[in-house]
Amino acid sequence: MRVTFNANGREVEADDVWEGESLLFMLRERLGLPGSKNACEQGECGSCTVYLDGAPVCSCLVAAGQVQGREVRTVEGLADPETGLDDVQQAFVDAGAVQCGFCTPGLLVQTHDLLERNEQPSDNDIREALSGNLCRCTGYEKIMDAVRLASARKCSKSEVSQ
Repeated sequence: MRVTFNANGREVEADDVWEGESLLFMLRERLGLPGSKNACEQGECGSCTVYLDGAPVCSCLVAAGQVQGREVRTVEGLADPETGLDDVQQAFVDAGAVQCGFCTPGLLVQTHDLLERNEQPSDNDIREALSGNLCRCTGYEKIMDAVRLASARKCSKSEVSQ
C-alpha cells in the first residue's frame, strides 16, 4: 500500500508499505528519518516517541497505514532549518543530558510537549511527563536539569515578548 502523510512539515509518500509495518520502521527505513530510535518495540521505553497530529505517541505501536493523511513530527522536525536546534534540544546539550543518545529523541519530544502545555512544570510534573521514557545510561538528574533549563529559557522569552 502507499501511505501519504505530512512528515515534519512536508508531504511525503511511502510505497509498498506492509500492513503490519510500524510507523517507526517507515520513518527510519523508508523515509530516512533515523532520529526516533528502535529499542523495545513494545511501547515501554519511549525512545521512538513522535508527535502524531500533535500528540506524543510511541511510533513502534502505530501501524504505518494509520498515518495516512495525518501529521507526524519527529525529533528532526523540532529543529528549525534556519536557526538550528530547538530550545529544548539546546538545553539538553547545554545541561549534558545527552548521554549515549539512545533515549534522547523520545525525551526531547516528550519534554517539548510538556513545555507546550506547562511552561513552568514542577519536578513532579517533569517526572510524570517523562515516566514513559527510560534511560539506561546513568540517572535522570541531568535530564531533569535540562528540562528545568529549557523551562527557564522559555519563561524568559515569554517575559521579554510581553
